[in-house]
Amino acid sequence: MSRTIKVLLAEDQSMVREALAALLGLEDDIEVVAQVARGDEVLAAAREHAVDVALLDIEMPGANGIEAAALLHRELPDVKLVVLTTFGRPGYLRGAMEAGADAFLVKDAPAAQLAAALRTVLAGERVIDPTLAAAALADGANPLTEREREVLRAAADGSTNAELAGALHLSQGTVRNYLSTAIQKLAVRNRTEAVRVAREKGWL
Repeated sequence: MSRTIKVLLAEDQSMVREALAALLGLEDDIEVVAQVARGDEVLAAAREHAVDVALLDIEMPGANGIEAAALLHRELPDVKLVVLTTFGRPGYLRGAMEAGADAFLVKDAPAAQLAAALRTVLAGERVIDPTLAAAALADGANPLTEREREVLRAAADGSTNAELAGALHLSQGTVRNYLSTAIQKLAVRNRTEAVRVAREKGWL
């Protein structure tokens, strides 16, 4: 008899989390042994319950799914990582793979497909939603540097260059240069459009 796959489910929407847990619980060889609603609770729960696989939603408070995946990959490298997303953003796929994810799937995939993915990653293989994979290849790599992403993220709330400079401990000229370069790379007219485009592609 095959052993039971112990799963940690990290999802901030309780209805979605409970539905996923119920569907996976119908599988004979899968047991959801832990559920959390925040990304910063993932590591402790994974340790406490000695899970085989962590199912991580991208959008969570505390830490997003990619950040949680990176932490788990570093601290508990034997745990397999499956990242789920509602948003088919190519940048998310790249980020998840770079964080050590073993699978990347859209959240509305059929339960049978999700269960199959858990078994596949446990066997040492990767599973990637083909539509997202094609979109990621078409979009290419994230053109923004880490510092450009940091400045754009900070600028999203409409802060002035002076406010950004103070918050990021940079000169106003340096902030202006980073924003200008990001705007140029994204082929947009201003910082607001740069933030929007970078977010849509999952590059922030």
